[in-house]
Amino acid sequence: MLATRGGPWTEPEKRALLAYCESDVAALAKLLPVMLAKIDVPRALLHGRYMAAAARMEHTGIPIDTAALTTLRENWSGVKETLVERIDADYHIYEDSTFKADRFAKWLAANNIPWPYLPSGALSLDDETFSVMARAYPQVAPIKELRSTLSQIRPADLAVGSDDRNRCLLSAFGTRTGRNAPSNSKFITGAPSWLRRLIRPQPEYGLVDIDWAQQEFGIAAALSGDEAMIEAYKSGDPYLAFARQAGAIPADGTKAMYGHIRSRFKASALAVQYGMGAESLARRIAQPTSQARELLRMHRQTYPKFWRWSDAALDYAILQGSLHTVFGWTIHVGPQANPRMLRNFPMQANGAEMLRLACCLATEGGVCVCAPLHDSILIEAPLNELELAAEQAQTAMARASDVILNGFQLRSDAKFIRYPDRYEDERGRRMWDIVWGILHDLPLSGTCAPPHRSPVRQYNNTCAPAHTRPILSISSDGVS
Repeated sequence: MLATRGGPWTEPEKRALLAYCESDVAALAKLLPVMLAKIDVPRALLHGRYMAAAARMEHTGIPIDTAALTTLRENWSGVKETLVERIDADYHIYEDSTFKADRFAKWLAANNIPWPYLPSGALSLDDETFSVMARAYPQVAPIKELRSTLSQIRPADLAVGSDDRNRCLLSAFGTRTGRNAPSNSKFITGAPSWLRRLIRPQPEYGLVDIDWAQQEFGIAAALSGDEAMIEAYKSGDPYLAFARQAGAIPADGTKAMYGHIRSRFKASALAVQYGMGAESLARRIAQPTSQARELLRMHRQTYPKFWRWSDAALDYAILQGSLHTVFGWTIHVGPQANPRMLRNFPMQANGAEMLRLACCLATEGGVCVCAPLHDSILIEAPLNELELAAEQAQTAMARASDVILNGFQLRSDAKFIRYPDRYEDERGRRMWDIVWGILHDLPLSGTCAPPHRSPVRQYNNTCAPAHTRPILSISSDGVS
């Protein structure tokens, strides 16, 4: 309680705090010799190295348009009520602000949308199901955004400090695949896509969102050693290449000519990586189950070496009771383990290893990393150094993939956001426009300006300029 209370402390209190901390150190000195034989020291050091990177990222935080956020906070009650009125006018699913499953079932039947059911016979209404169905049936998307907005968004919970930056504990290694698990309510990256437009660089600064291109496809190709899959990834568009390799389009077919076929092959490639069956894939592509089965058959036929590797991973997990990444992150398998999750683990968990290593290399090299995302990092730099910082970050990400995948490098894409622009996610544009249209019509509480007139404070950037520190070298085991 003394430490969490905060200072200032009296001299006796300072001595008490030091004694308390010393007791932990003394206990560790006795515990460590007993544990040492069971500790994988190189991997433990690598995990510790990432914790230092995580601390740097937590210290940096994400710049937020706090004037716009304050407007949302002070008027959120009225916004929610009006959102339901405007969006639900075409659906008639809500009663006041409450989602009614029976009304939703009637709307689905009237629109001939085959919705998944739970074993109990009730509609499956989880976020993942809504995301899949919204992609297959675009008319579902507004209801999906409305549900997530009403259930997930509490603008007051976003952790934004006096320096206009969003930061919270990243909760490193918080998931079974070793990914970060920050609070969805406190951290802007866990918010629905439209709310992420609150991310905005400070004056004279810019942000770059850098993500690995088709990361999980590339990981699967490299670790399985499937030559056809590697060739598809190296083509620059693995989903179009898959359609060509399967004979579904001509060898010279382009995305412009065969975009609809490419979309189905993309969905099937992603379905395989997530262990999805034919029924789920059929819903995702809004096609008969027979066509989904044919797409999955073509994947097996086109990439047989991948499937042998995936089958072997599943067999190993069941027989040995565990699976691990190239750096030793391990999941222990119980009798009720989900085979889909086990097949997906090598891609997800090795992707997490890759992201951690990239964050280490980038932050140690002087790049200001605001936050790690699922398969990307968000960096920040002065406008005149933004391209150089992005180049350094992409170099770090390429080298991380090289280490994890034993010499196979993944590509990355960089999206630049220069002040006064804000972070953009096309999926959330419509909802953002609706919300600010509502705010424009409401008698606003407080004196906050709408987002296009938001004042933004300067802050003290603690990261070194990108050109002052080179990215550190790393040995083949990723530990040095």
